[in-house]
Amino acid sequence: MDRRTALIAAAAITTGWATRSRAATPPDNANPFATHKLVLQLSDGSMAKQNTIISAANSVLKDYPDTVSIVVVAFGPGVRILYANAVLREAVDSLVAQGVEFDVCMNTIDTIARKTGHAPKLNPHAVPVPYGIPRIMALVAKGYILVRP
Repeated sequence: MDRRTALIAAAAITTGWATRSRAATPPDNANPFATHKLVLQLSDGSMAKQNTIISAANSVLKDYPDTVSIVVVAFGPGVRILYANAVLREAVDSLVAQGVEFDVCMNTIDTIARKTGHAPKLNPHAVPVPYGIPRIMALVAKGYILVRP
C-alpha cells in the first residue's frame, strides 16, 4: 500500500465515512429499470445554482418518472446544499424520496473541518464519497450523462 492510499484509508477510518463510501458502486437509489442516467454536478455554493439543480432534477423526474436514475454530486462550495440546516433541505429530502441520490465529497468536508475546526453537520440522506470528481468520472463510465447546470 503506497503512502497516499494509507493516508486515505486512515482518514476514512478516523472520520467514519469509509463504511458508507460509494465511489465505485452504483447509486443506492438507482432505478434498476433506468434507461436514462443523469449525474448533476454541483460545485457552486450559490442559491441560484442550488435551485437550478433542484429544478433540473424535478423536471427530469416529470419527463422520465419510471426510467431515470439521477445522482447529484456536490463538492467544493456545492456541499452547502447538503448541510443539515440548508435552506433547500426539504427540496433535497423530497428528491431523495423520489429516488434521487445526493453524494457529498468527503474531501471537501475534511478540508472544511481542517480550516474551521469542525465538520459541518450533514443531511442524513447525503451519501459520502471520498472525492466528487472521481465519483462523477465513475458514473460517466457507467453510462451516466453529466450535466453541469
